[in-house]
Amino acid sequence: MDDPFTEEIIAFLPNLKRYAISLSRRPDLAEDLVQLTAERAFRNRHSFDPDTKLQAWLLRILRNAWIDMTRRDRTRGTQTPIEDAPWLAGEDGERVAEGRLMLDETRRAMEQISPDQRDVLVLVCIQEVTYQEAADILDIPIGTVMSRLARARKALSKEMGLDGWE
Repeated sequence: MDDPFTEEIIAFLPNLKRYAISLSRRPDLAEDLVQLTAERAFRNRHSFDPDTKLQAWLLRILRNAWIDMTRRDRTRGTQTPIEDAPWLAGEDGERVAEGRLMLDETRRAMEQISPDQRDVLVLVCIQEVTYQEAADILDIPIGTVMSRLARARKALSKEMGLDGWE
């Protein structure tokens, strides 16, 4: 493939999926979000500024797609997500089971913090974007990113019973 734009998007797809899962909390919906993001990126390729980071541009597209999808879903009525995932259970050993339990506990704790704090936490700590990139993606000042991140970390540690961690 001779197109660097396409290659960069393909290389970044796993990161987009992780962010989409953190927003939607549903793997099937996350795949739809990633597909929509890629489609919008290719359709609006001409508007991409090569002086900016493609990663931040794609994350912003994905976040906007999530907002659009959420607004659209409000008019559809209640949908029941599939909570049972028998494919997660396995006989992979004690460490894998403990890891899954810790991830589940972390997921539940993240659901308890405010969406604004969760967005910043996911972008900076999971997606590893800079504070400035997070500010650009969320369209907020960098100081707000830093304060939300500090509050998110503190709230998450409290929710997980890690009192005293600062």
